[in-house]
Amino acid sequence: MRNNNPESLVADDRDTEVSSLHFGGFNDGQVVVSASFYPSTTPLSPELVTYQLRYMATDFDVQGRGFGARVLAFAEVELRQRGIEQVWANARDSALGFYQAIGWSTVAGSEHLSAETQLPHTVIFKRILDNAESAQ
Repeated sequence: MRNNNPESLVADDRDTEVSSLHFGGFNDGQVVVSASFYPSTTPLSPELVTYQLRYMATDFDVQGRGFGARVLAFAEVELRQRGIEQVWANARDSALGFYQAIGWSTVAGSEHLSAETQLPHTVIFKRILDNAESAQ
């Protein structure tokens, strides 16, 4: 992540909050994928209970082998169990195909340059719990 620069700061002030969730995937004992989720009001549907995905990263050597998809699928189960209805993120445009393949949608007109990386990003989201499920 951050152009393979281990000196890059990727800590978030919310990392240690009890409501924050962090997931990782391992290959041969090494962390090869990570994803963090934080409570957040979505720019799409503020009435929904929403978390924001941040700091999703997959080691370049294992990209395309399903590690990222498996970590996000596991995270979605955990979030759904906690009553989270929707997740959203500012996705790198170079990763949009990955997110769309696993059910995320893009928000038309949300394209922007990341203030942190100066790379093109687009807002994406995914409903993970519908209102009928959350009422049960």
